[in-house]
Parts: sequence; structure tokens; C-alpha cells
Amino acid sequence: MTASTIHRPAAAARSRLAAAGAIAVAGALLLSACGDQTKKSGGKEPGSAASAAPLFDKLPQAVKDAKVIKVGSDIAYPPVEFRKEGKVIGLDPDLADAMGKQLGVRFEFNNSTFDSLLAGLRSKRYDVAMSAMTDNKDRQNGVDPSTNKKVGEGVDFVDYFQAGVSIYTVKGKSEGIKGWPDLCGKKVVVQRGTVSDDLTKKQSEKCGDNKISIEAFEDDIQAQTRLRGGGADAGASDFPVAAYAVKTSGGGNDFELVGDQVQAAPYGIALPKEQTQLRDALKEALDAIIKNGEYQKILNKWGVADGALKEARVNGGS
Repeated sequence: MTASTIHRPAAAARSRLAAAGAIAVAGALLLSACGDQTKKSGGKEPGSAASAAPLFDKLPQAVKDAKVIKVGSDIAYPPVEFRKEGKVIGLDPDLADAMGKQLGVRFEFNNSTFDSLLAGLRSKRYDVAMSAMTDNKDRQNGVDPSTNKKVGEGVDFVDYFQAGVSIYTVKGKSEGIKGWPDLCGKKVVVQRGTVSDDLTKKQSEKCGDNKISIEAFEDDIQAQTRLRGGGADAGASDFPVAAYAVKTSGGGNDFELVGDQVQAAPYGIALPKEQTQLRDALKEALDAIIKNGEYQKILNKWGVADGALKEARVNGGS
């Protein structure tokens, strides 16, 4: 779920990390598509202690009253967010828990498909979307990258991580694929609506008559399953996700990374443009956990320390 500009190295413009550390967490369960499976991110209910949190007074009154921030997320994207033994875990839930302690509220993760998250924000189904979503100008401005037409009001982002997009293949079957130009004439699996999807389409346009055959799925786990079963030549995904699949799928025997990451860009927490007070409170909370060291501990835990930011940013994507 990233942004585009080939060059990069990181994992989906949502995708860029130069190195993925070992992540010792077992596989992810595929979730059903709509927000009917609401889960807490693992934090404790703040209750009466909420007002004692250092940044509680920074929140909008409606959030103070609810003591909950409703999060739209595609909870099938390990190691960023996924489910294990019925619990939502990963990089995003851990960061949300840490920010929640600063704000005195609980972040409640609700499952949905990635390509429906911004619509969920517009309909006020969620307060924010946090799902390895790449911050880029198209999303800020509400523009569909495939048509360059405005389709919505756009969103603001609080940037919390850096990543790029990577290509991966079945282990030992790279078929001469060493970079994006080598995908011409190949079949590639992606997650629908992500920067990986956008990048693959743009590469196909450069292939002349030898177009890329693109198969897009609701989530990345389905794409991995298709590739593992021999239904495609390669997959494209955010680097942290591709690296995690290479590390864990089949005990590390299913996939391999090929080529360099491209299109490095920030992941951002998305929220409606009118929610400036909530946006600024989230930024302060993120800066607080960066400063107190909790942020780095969480990135180290998930093996993605190379994607760290030194400070929170608003709309830092290009």
C-alpha cells in the first residue's frame, strides 16, 4: 500500500526498508472483508485514567467522550498488521497502543479491504485508517492514480514509517527477473489498490506489446498463495511484507526477493482533512513515543528498524 516512483528501495512506497530483520511471529489468518470483525489492538481500556494521560486534553471532545479511536485496517498484512490466535498484532497495532497511552484512549482496529479504507473514512465508519498506507499526493488530493481524476476530498496523513516496494518470486524460480523491466511479458500478483498495483501497471505501460499480466487480489496473503501455487511468475509488495513472507513462508523455503526496492515513501495514518485537531494530537503522540524510545523498541521488535523516522510529519509524501 505505497506510492510510486521507481528508484527506490523500500517496500511499497509503502515499501522501502533496506533491511528486514528477523521476525519471529507465526503466520497470519486471512480475514473477511468488512469491518464486522472489530478487535482491540491489545491496549487496555483507559477508563477513568484517561484524563491523566499527558495528551488527553489535545483530543477533540467527541474522542475524549468515547475514549476510543476507531481504526480502519486491512488486517492481513504481516508484519504490519495481522491476526494471531484471535488477536490483532503487528507494527501498526503496537504503535497505536503506545500512542494510546499518551492520548489516554484505546485504538480499536476494524477489518476491511485495503481499497475500501478511504471510503470508510469518508462515510465516518472510522476515525482514521492505519494500514501501511503510503502517503502520496494522489491520496492527499483525492485523485485516482489510474485515471488522474479527482474522486474524493482527499485525506491528511500523519507519517510514521518509511518503506518501498519489492519484487519476490518462488524460491529458485526467478526466471531471469532481476528488476522491474524484467516483468514485461510475465504474470504478476499484487494486492488491489496498493502502490505495488500502481507501479506494476505503470511498468506494464512501458513494455510495449509485451505487457505484464496483472492479477490483483483483496489482500496480499491471497496473492502469495497464488504465486506459491505456481499461478504467477512474481509478486510485488511493500518491502516489509515481502521480506516477512520470504522469511516465514514454508520456513523460508517458498520465496526469494529479487532486485532492489523502489519508490521509497512514508506510511501515514490517514484521516479526514477537517479533523485537524485529531491529526495534530496524533502527531504529538507519535513524537512523544519517538522521543521516549518506545517507537524504536517497537520497530526493533518487528525487524523493521531501517524504516524509522526521526520525527512525525504531516503530509510528507510526494
